[in-house]
Amino acid sequence: MSRHQQHPFEEVLSVSMEDLRMTFRAMDNAPWTDFLLNPRRLRGSDFLMRWSQGVWSEERLTQAVNATRRYVALPYGPSGTAPDNDVRAFELYFERLEKAGLGHLKRPDLLICRAKDKGRVDSVVQALGGIPELPFTPEDDPRMQDLLAHAVIAVECENSLWRARQMPDYASPLTPQKRLGGRDGLKKTAVVPTIIIKEEDRQPLKSWQKTRKIPIHVWHAFFDEAYGISLADAERLFARGDIEATEQVFQAPGGATTRKVIYKIYYRHAYPLAATIEEPKLIADSITDKNGHILPYVRFVGGKARLSEQALTVLDSVQEEP
Repeated sequence: MSRHQQHPFEEVLSVSMEDLRMTFRAMDNAPWTDFLLNPRRLRGSDFLMRWSQGVWSEERLTQAVNATRRYVALPYGPSGTAPDNDVRAFELYFERLEKAGLGHLKRPDLLICRAKDKGRVDSVVQALGGIPELPFTPEDDPRMQDLLAHAVIAVECENSLWRARQMPDYASPLTPQKRLGGRDGLKKTAVVPTIIIKEEDRQPLKSWQKTRKIPIHVWHAFFDEAYGISLADAERLFARGDIEATEQVFQAPGGATTRKVIYKIYYRHAYPLAATIEEPKLIADSITDKNGHILPYVRFVGGKARLSEQALTVLDSVQEEP
C-alpha cells in the first residue's frame, strides 16, 4: 500500500511490526482489539501508546530547545500542529486535513528559530490564526514566507519506545562489514539506537529543502536520549554505501500492513541531540467508545530534556552559514 492510499491518521500512527513484536510479545489477545474509534479501529493499546509517546517526545525536544534561550522550536508540520491532549481531537484534525485535500502534505514537524526573533514569529503565527492553522495555509502566502524566513533549520521528528543506553549493541564500535563493501558498520542483527528515514519521505523532504532553502535535520528521540543528523549528511551516508536500505513491515491502527523501505542510521554517525534529565510519569489512561468499550493505555506526562552542547554547536554553525 502506498502512502497515497493510506489515510494520514493511519500514516502518522503506523508502527513497525518489529517494534510491536518486541514490545508487546508477552501480551495475549485482548478483548479490546476490535475497539472502534470512528471511522478507524485502534487495535490495542500499542497505537495509543505510540500516539502518546510521539506527542511527548516532540514536546520534550521543543522544551529542550526553548530552554536554551538561544533558540525556540515551533510546531509546523501536520503531526506537530495537531491537538496533543485528546486522541479523538487528533483524529478529527486529520479528517479536516483530508477533506481539505492536504492530508498528504509533507512539511517538516518543527521550525527552529532564533530566540531574538520570537516576537516577530509569534506575531506572524497569530496573524495566520494560530499554530493549528499552519498546515492549512499555502507556503506561498506572504505571511508564511515571513515565518519561514526566520527559520534556522527545519526538523523532521521520529521517536522510539526504547532506552537507548540499554540497547544490547549500544557500545559496539563500528567495524568493517563485508555487506557494506568493507565500510565500517555493525552486524545486521545489531540492536542499537538509529535515526530512521523512510524512503517515501526522502524526495518530498529534499524538494521542500531545495524550494524553501532551509536545511532539514532529522531528530530521533528515545526515552533517555535523542540524536540528530542533517538530511544532507544522511544523503552522503546513503550515497557512499555506509547505510543500506532495509524493508520493514508497518501496521496501521486499522490493522492494514504495508512494506516500506527505510534507512537506519547508526547513532554513531549522528550528533548527540539531547538527554533526559527528568523522566516523565507513565500514567494509566483509557478511552471509551460509543458502545461503552474501554481501551486502556499508558500516557507519557512531564519530564525534561537538555539540549547538548554539540547540538548548539550545530545550530550555531548553521546560523553562521552565508
